[in-house]
Amino acid sequence: MPESCEPMTSGDPEKHDRGDAWFTTLFHNHLSAVHRFIVRRAQHEDVDDLTSETFATAWRRRSDIPEGFELQWLYRTAGFTVANHHRKKHPVPVEVVPDHGGAADPYAGVIEDEILRVAFASLAERDREILMLAAWEGLTATEIAQVQGTNANAAAVALSRARTRLHRAVTAADENHDDNM
Repeated sequence: MPESCEPMTSGDPEKHDRGDAWFTTLFHNHLSAVHRFIVRRAQHEDVDDLTSETFATAWRRRSDIPEGFELQWLYRTAGFTVANHHRKKHPVPVEVVPDHGGAADPYAGVIEDEILRVAFASLAERDREILMLAAWEGLTATEIAQVQGTNANAAAVALSRARTRLHRAVTAADENHDDNM
């Protein structure tokens, strides 16, 4: 995880004794959810490596994973892992222009409706991420807050605003689509 992020810790001394059985259970309970999370955010050829890296981080930082919030911690870690991977591929900041149908867009293969795909691509990265956490991962505002390292109220407001912006973008894309026909 980036140095600037504070780990989610607990004062529970038993967490330092987490071993193979605990990790095996964590892995089996959450592998498919973490894998799906990464599939929607990374290139196909990178997904297995990024999933493995996420669980390797979980093993190394097992004492930092709060009991009862393991999946949220894994989503947050997977998000950092994917972001770091993207930064390594593009170490020099570049202006990114959304490609509404290219394979580089993880959501392009998931969203079949052209108007929704165009509207979704027009949103800011933060709005897309919040909407994906809510719709695709099924997280509540409280869980989104844990993934993003913020509070539940801020996450609820961000989710509401992202939904509003998506609605506006869909309306605009629909009107543009109608004009082009």
